[in-house]
Amino acid sequence: MISLRQHAISLVAVFAALIIGLFLGTGFLGDKVNSLTGTSRDRVGDLNDQLDEANAARNASDSFAHAVAPRLLQNQLKGRSVVVITVPNSSDDDVTAVKESLSAAGATFAGQLGLTETLLRDREGEKLRSIIDQSIPPGRNLRPELTDSGGRLGDLLGLLLQIGPGRGSIPATEVDTSLQSLREGGFISYTDRALTPGQLGVIVTGGAFPVDSGAQGQLVGRFAGSFAARGLGGVLAGRVGSAKGGSPIAIVRADPSLSNSVATVDNVNQPIGRITTVLALRQATQGKPGAYGIGAGATAITPPA
Repeated sequence: MISLRQHAISLVAVFAALIIGLFLGTGFLGDKVNSLTGTSRDRVGDLNDQLDEANAARNASDSFAHAVAPRLLQNQLKGRSVVVITVPNSSDDDVTAVKESLSAAGATFAGQLGLTETLLRDREGEKLRSIIDQSIPPGRNLRPELTDSGGRLGDLLGLLLQIGPGRGSIPATEVDTSLQSLREGGFISYTDRALTPGQLGVIVTGGAFPVDSGAQGQLVGRFAGSFAARGLGGVLAGRVGSAKGGSPIAIVRADPSLSNSVATVDNVNQPIGRITTVLALRQATQGKPGAYGIGAGATAITPPA
């Protein structure tokens, strides 16, 4: 049972704490906080001004890119057909904008195919290898140096969906059967009767891959390189940040065998990045895949005139 003396001591302690709190809040520390707040307020104001200026500059750049895009893109890909490949972390808005840019450049849209989370997790490698081996058209071969999941799948899909030198004629029924096997296995997705072989390929990825994504970036990067090598050219396009760490564009730029096969653009979520994707695709048809954008490893913001 609490005694009267203990109760009185408790009340004194409470009042003492309140008095000390009021003193600190309105006295010495309060003055210090107020002085710091004034300094910080000025700094925040300066930073806000700089941010406003940066946003204004970017908006002006985007507006300029929108204005000149029709003239820059006109007929750049006239007579070419393009297959679009999506990665699970790609943005629907980016994919739509890329397809609109391809159309503005005069390209024919050959269809869209998606890589799946199941593929990227790469936990069913044996199953994938078995399906790939059974899906190779008769009389055709995959490149023997490609032994990883991304490389082999890219080579197979490139053989099926990229019209390049030495491909010859593969019956549509064989293409359909192979694609259906991969879709039933959970490794790709596409809409029936909406996908045909094309001469060029654009692989659209998202931003930076998480640090815990393991070898997913490597799988996508190797897929892009082997897929593009089967056609007349290809571009791996990602959002700002896609050239960081173990993301696909970073993987491609660090490996000459891949960067010599597929071009990279690391700012596809910006108007200038979508213009660059088209121009890089045109340049890739001339055997000159480049690295473009604003991220690590980019050699220029866009291809030279």
